[in-house]
Amino acid sequence: MNKGVEDVEPKQLKKLPKATAKRLPLYLRNLKVLDSNNVTRIKSREFAEITQVPSATIRRDFSYLGELGRSGYGYEVPFLIEVFSELLETDEKKRIALVGVGNLGKALLNNNFRRNENLKITCVFDNNPELIGTYYEGYYVHGMDELKEIVQTENITVAITTVPSHSSQEAVDLIVAGGITAILNFAPDRVVVPANVSMRYIDLTTELLTLIFFDNEYHYRPSPFLTGI
Repeated sequence: MNKGVEDVEPKQLKKLPKATAKRLPLYLRNLKVLDSNNVTRIKSREFAEITQVPSATIRRDFSYLGELGRSGYGYEVPFLIEVFSELLETDEKKRIALVGVGNLGKALLNNNFRRNENLKITCVFDNNPELIGTYYEGYYVHGMDELKEIVQTENITVAITTVPSHSSQEAVDLIVAGGITAILNFAPDRVVVPANVSMRYIDLTTELLTLIFFDNEYHYRPSPFLTGI
């Protein structure tokens, strides 16, 4: 019988390697694509072709979460979706600070995590005098000098920064000084943060080039799992 996330000891989840944790959203995204194409079962070798993650790595990642599949049979797609969704979804509402109200920041505000009601940008910051004190889509733009007081008053522990690379370290320093411990950075250059701060980087250029590479590499043999065949 498959083992669900409710059967995994909390201590075991805390020991989940960071590299594995980073791959969980990738797995879930591709599993949902498979599910939408009526694929109900998949083997690690087949899933490896889709995700571009080695099958041995997939099996090892899945093993941290219990007995999710059976040798020779593979994995039930709906069951994996349930397990990974429970792991990645949060029942706790997270109030998020956005730093940087340029084009990307505005796009994030327009979207504001509509698919997850527990994630919401609630305060916005910038260092541009022309933006400070104005409103965008109903959001008041605060100056960076107000960040520490506001995030502590509002009990905000998550921030997204969309400032350019040359200003990224300065912005992150102010975010950390405010007590925020989880930061999503859209600037590709690495910054220095204390050990207790979790940083994730999103480099859109690198992601796009990687996508194009794999598309060029594999377009001549489309996966039947993505076509519903």
